Amino acid sequence: MARGKMLKALGAFEPVLINDTELERFIPSSAPAGGTQTKGFNDTVIEARHPWGFRGSAGIRDVIGGPARIPDLGFNNDRNQIILGGFFPLLKGLMMNPENAELKRSELADPRADVKIAQTRQDLFLAAASQFWDWVAAVKLVEVQRKALKVADERFKQVEGRAKAGAVAPLDVVEAQQEVQRRREVAIAAQRAVEQEQFRLSMFLWENNAPVVPPIDRAPDFPAQTLSPTPDAVKAHKIQAKAERPEVKEIGIEAKLNNIDLELAKNNLLPSLDAEAAPARAPEKFVLGLGYRFGLELKIPIYQRKSRGEVLEAQGKADRFVMVQKFREQQMVVDVDNALSAIDRARERMEAAVQSLRLAKTLEDGERFRFSLGATSVLFVNLRERNTVDSENQVIRAKADFQKAQALYQWAIGAWGKSEPSAIPVNYRARD
Repeated sequence: MARGKMLKALGAFEPVLINDTELERFIPSSAPAGGTQTKGFNDTVIEARHPWGFRGSAGIRDVIGGPARIPDLGFNNDRNQIILGGFFPLLKGLMMNPENAELKRSELADPRADVKIAQTRQDLFLAAASQFWDWVAAVKLVEVQRKALKVADERFKQVEGRAKAGAVAPLDVVEAQQEVQRRREVAIAAQRAVEQEQFRLSMFLWENNAPVVPPIDRAPDFPAQTLSPTPDAVKAHKIQAKAERPEVKEIGIEAKLNNIDLELAKNNLLPSLDAEAAPARAPEKFVLGLGYRFGLELKIPIYQRKSRGEVLEAQGKADRFVMVQKFREQQMVVDVDNALSAIDRARERMEAAVQSLRLAKTLEDGERFRFSLGATSVLFVNLRERNTVDSENQVIRAKADFQKAQALYQWAIGAWGKSEPSAIPVNYRARD
């Protein structure tokens, strides 16, 4: 799109080949009794425009229905004439004009496209990273639910056998069976969550122009925790974000575009003083001799309302861009602080969740031992196991949030918008 805009702007300054044939029948005023005459010419001219506002033309005129009297630049017995022309703005339109302004805008199209691409990369990678860890977390959660279901099913068989031997009450069998069904329902819901996250992740995993649904066995384990950035690194990252984030660069480009509009509006405040030199175009001038015409035109708008309004509007936008630039820079700093806060809180959550899981497993093991001695019921064992499952789920969610916080930090400092990704593409199709 940027290249197309540049070509479109350059089109206003490309040379144009013109072939113009004109004929007229007329009665000369000097000899009205002489009858009518048919005279004309054929012009072959190349015209071009300069970005500074100058326009020029050069070519050859062939006389039709001669003879003709050519006082300037004639040759071939006045059957041909070299024709030259030019238009020269001396005030308004000099150096800055609508065509030149559009050309300058098009020169900013390429860096503007780079900014748009960088912003798209940033948002794409952040969305992909968040979706990837949501998928990994869903896979880990369903594994926990399946494990819990297997434990409940084995206990049900154990309690059923003990009930037949008369060691426990038949009501405990109902309790164990009900727990199996409850955990099966939770496992089915967890499986649905995995499938949903798979489909969402498939939109980021394309092969042969089609989304690929990643299988569960390709889900990796959570990586080891990494250290938080040091204060000096965070300070440097904030400076980097204010300079490299696409949002900040975009405001700079928008300000440059507005400066072009402001420069054009100020130029439009000048009076219009144009000088022009061109060959005569009327065929009947051949009778008197065909030459050149010259002109100087001055136009002074009285109120200049349109131009003054354009200047005021552009100046207002310039002031606004100054404030938006400051806002964006502060927003970059806040984004880095917010991502760093997410990393620290997720780390604290993981530590607390791991400690809670350790205590829950201790209670679960103790309750199972008491159940083996007949000192407690199936209900309390189920409650302890549920508590363990909930604690394990919290650990998984905290780990996933920690990884997403790491991704958010990379997005906040603009790390994904600067260059092509260094990651090696991975095939997420099911293994044979």
